[in-house]
Amino acid sequence: MPTAPAEQASHGSLVRRSDIRNIAIIAHVDHGKTTLVDCLLRQSGQFRASQLSGERILDSNDLERERGITILAKNIAVEWKGVKINIIDTPGHADFGGEVERVLRMADGALVLVDAAEGPMPQTRFVLSKALECRLRPVVVVNKIDRPDARPLEVLDEILGLFLELGADDDLADFPFVYASSREGFASHDPAVREGTMEPLLDMVLEKIPGPAIDPIAPLRMLVTTLDWSDYVGRIAIGRIESGTLTKGQGIVRSTAAGTLVPAKAAGVQVFDKLGRIDCDEATAGDIAAVSGLEEVEIGDTICDPIDPRPLPRLAVDEPTLRMVFGINSSPLAGRSGKYLTTLHLRDRLMKELERNVALRVEPIEGSDNFSVSGRGLLHLSVLIETMRREGFEISVGKPRVILRKEEGQTLEPFETLVVEVPHDKLGPVMELTGARRGQLVHMGNRGEFAHAAFSIPARGLIGLRTRVLNATQGTAIMHHRFEKWSPMEGEMAGRANGVLVSMVPGKAVAFGLDGLQERADLFIEPGDEVYEGMIVGENARSEDMIVNPTREKKLTNMRASGSDRNILLKPPRRMSLEEALEYIEEDELVEVTPAVVRLRKMLLSEHDRKRQSRQKETKPAE
Repeated sequence: MPTAPAEQASHGSLVRRSDIRNIAIIAHVDHGKTTLVDCLLRQSGQFRASQLSGERILDSNDLERERGITILAKNIAVEWKGVKINIIDTPGHADFGGEVERVLRMADGALVLVDAAEGPMPQTRFVLSKALECRLRPVVVVNKIDRPDARPLEVLDEILGLFLELGADDDLADFPFVYASSREGFASHDPAVREGTMEPLLDMVLEKIPGPAIDPIAPLRMLVTTLDWSDYVGRIAIGRIESGTLTKGQGIVRSTAAGTLVPAKAAGVQVFDKLGRIDCDEATAGDIAAVSGLEEVEIGDTICDPIDPRPLPRLAVDEPTLRMVFGINSSPLAGRSGKYLTTLHLRDRLMKELERNVALRVEPIEGSDNFSVSGRGLLHLSVLIETMRREGFEISVGKPRVILRKEEGQTLEPFETLVVEVPHDKLGPVMELTGARRGQLVHMGNRGEFAHAAFSIPARGLIGLRTRVLNATQGTAIMHHRFEKWSPMEGEMAGRANGVLVSMVPGKAVAFGLDGLQERADLFIEPGDEVYEGMIVGENARSEDMIVNPTREKKLTNMRASGSDRNILLKPPRRMSLEEALEYIEEDELVEVTPAVVRLRKMLLSEHDRKRQSRQKETKPAE
């Protein structure tokens, strides 16, 4: 090929930049990534106190702050001893693996945080495996050594075991490490030392993580790994410049998913500085840059030199494992609190989400106004739903369904590794619940007062399991899961054991009507709540559904009997979160999501229609 000599020359002229480090922070959920970033920002000496007010500085998204998790990867930059350190804070939850996979492409090294008490957890394994695939140089941080139950030396041994288990070669398995407490703001090479600053960690980053390898004579190449949006300049493409120089106003070509080259112009170029981005005239190989002016740019595109275009391999992410049906809100109470109510609004919003969310799939459902939306897990999709709700959308969502595969005449389903930590006296219900959902115990151990159990379980079995396990263990269980493999589909799985109470009339619920129901049901509503025909208002104590009238009022008579006017005492209603509601519903039910409220309803609101459908299903096999 004509470009071969150039490639050979390019490979022979690689040099490393010493003035920059690109690192990702990876860890399990709640092991302290974002807190560590906060600490590094505060101790870098580059910021005013007013710029760093509060905690979880990078978690600017309301959902991130409320849930205490990182959902979107973020870029910042600090300077230490004359070296610019670009820091990428990545999500730790496997459901946001699409974010993790693409941003790791921008890094040369990784800070691997592990809780000094909990040790490596499922998402530690997930993010570390992705980092090792990208050949990132690791620096291990055994965090939270100030915990009373910390066991730093044991955890360090467990981390080494995990590296070896994941197939790390000798070079990567011989990792540097420090002990730290990001909350207290110190790092040390000695686990007994509980004071100081983060200087040992920052020095280790400069010493052990290499600068980006660049080719000063190769043509421009930048893989777009993230998209941002500005009301002034539109789409902004973010990625690391692999080679060459990108100049403001420069003519470029963009390689697309279809394999075409589209001419464009870099209207603006920015690099990361402190908590934001600053304009610059040019960015060079090794820099993480943001480029504006590319109208239809997509994640995975390569920005290339128009004279010598050499597109990089496109991003490959794990396939979705869960699917839901999204539709507009069609309940009698639709339009009470939302601004976006039409199918067109819904379609445009989902298409916009695809621009950033590479792990998401959206397909119109033929013959309907609904969309099939697929993601990496329930949390991944529920965050999207919650975001849309806060934006003013009213939607209805169907029961989550696991995506199946067909290979060589076999139906395959995704299996997950489920890890549960629970007090020893609560282990029995966990074993019973996971066993009923075809979970197989693969490992059992002890961690102090807690039993540590790992299961291999079909992804179908996880839907609704968290709520049931937490109820059975009085909220003491800690659960995490990650994708394991595709395996032949297991048999049928039991659904919800209890039926529901379905309102037969519209109106407002009253205390008298609810009082007659609460002895045989668990209510989801309280007096004054609006209801409609087909709305689910509670859980039946029995397995079948029951049609009820929550609006029934007491009949007034001229005669009064002793005790007829007793006070009505109602139990507090059971209010479900969005995730709990999605886990709870069955195939013939929907979750109605509006900015003001989350309701449960039957797919067919009329009792007559539901009975007719039931009769059709019963007669269908006989045809």
